[in-house]
Amino acid sequence: MVRVIVDAFGGDNAPLEVIKGCERAVNELGVKIILTGNEKIINKCAKENGVNLDKTEIIHTSEVFDIHNEPKEIMKSGKNTSMAIGMQMLADGKGDAFVSAGSTGALVMGATFIVKRIKGVKRIAPAPVLPADKGNFILLDAGANTECRPEMLVQFAIMGSAYMERVMGVKKPKVALLNIGAEDTKGRELETESYKLLQQSGLNFVGNVEARDLPKGVCHVVVTDGFTGNIVLKLYEGMGSFFSQKMKWLYSGTGKIGALFSIRKIKGLKAQMDYRETGGSMLLGLRKPVIKAHGSSDSKAFFNAIKQAKKCIDGKVIDSIGNYVKILSEKEQ
Repeated sequence: MVRVIVDAFGGDNAPLEVIKGCERAVNELGVKIILTGNEKIINKCAKENGVNLDKTEIIHTSEVFDIHNEPKEIMKSGKNTSMAIGMQMLADGKGDAFVSAGSTGALVMGATFIVKRIKGVKRIAPAPVLPADKGNFILLDAGANTECRPEMLVQFAIMGSAYMERVMGVKKPKVALLNIGAEDTKGRELETESYKLLQQSGLNFVGNVEARDLPKGVCHVVVTDGFTGNIVLKLYEGMGSFFSQKMKWLYSGTGKIGALFSIRKIKGLKAQMDYRETGGSMLLGLRKPVIKAHGSSDSKAFFNAIKQAKKCIDGKVIDSIGNYVKILSEKEQ
C-alpha cells in the first residue's frame, strides 16, 4: 500500500480542507495517509465537520512553518514544524511521498537538504502541469532556480520527459526550449548553448518555442530558467482567472436556453483551466516524490495532489529520472 505523508497545516485552508481531501483519498485511492500536525486540533476539526480519520495516522507536531519566515529557517527554527517533520519521515523511509501546500521556498529548501537530490541531479525544480489546447505540458523550472546553466536545463528536460511519460501517459514527449524566437541562434548564451546540448541529449527535442505558442500545445515539456518560468506560470494563472470571469460575463446575458446549449463546453473549459484537477507541482529531481499543492487548495486539490503522488510512485518516476541521468553522465565522461 502506498503511504503518503501530508502536511495537515500547509496552505490557507488547513486543516479542514486537508483532512477532507485525505479522507476521500483513503476511500477512493486505497492509500495510507499519515498526517503531520497538532493532533488535538486535527481531531477536533474532524469531529466538528464529520470527517472520519479512523484509517489515518497522525504524527503530532506542535509547530507550523510560517509562510512569512525565511525559507532557510526550515532547517533551523522550523525543524520541528509539520512540514519539516513530514519531510524527515519521508527521508527516513516512513512514507513513500510527501504533500504540502505550505511555503514553496521552505519546501524546496527542506526537500533539497532533508529528502536530498537524486545522484547526479544538480538542482531540483518545481514542475507544474499546465493546460493547453491539445492536452497539457509541464513547465520547469517554475521558480526555484533563477540562474541556470545549460546542463541544468538539459536535466530539467530529462525530468520533465520522465514525468510526462510515466505519470501523464505521453509517449516520446516533445521537449522544447522557451525562447524569444524559433531560430536556433535566438536568445542569450543560456538558450543557444542549451539548444546544442538538447539536440545531443537523445530526448525528443523539437527546438525553441515562443511563449505565445504554449497554449497551442505544440510540446509536452517546456524548459527554461526559474526566473522566466515563474513569470510564465503567474501570467498563465492570471489569464486563466481572467478568461473564467469573462466567460461568466459573456453568458450572463444569453438567457437560460443559450446557456443550456453551452454549459457542457463551459464546464469542460473550466475543468481544463482548474489547477485543482492536477493537484500540485512535483519537485522533480528528489530521491522521493514531494508534491507542492497550491496555497489556496481545497479538498479536491488535496485529493488530486495525493492521487498525483500515487501515480509518481506507481509509475516509478524517480527510478526513470535516475537511470536517464546516469546514462547521460556516462556519455559525458
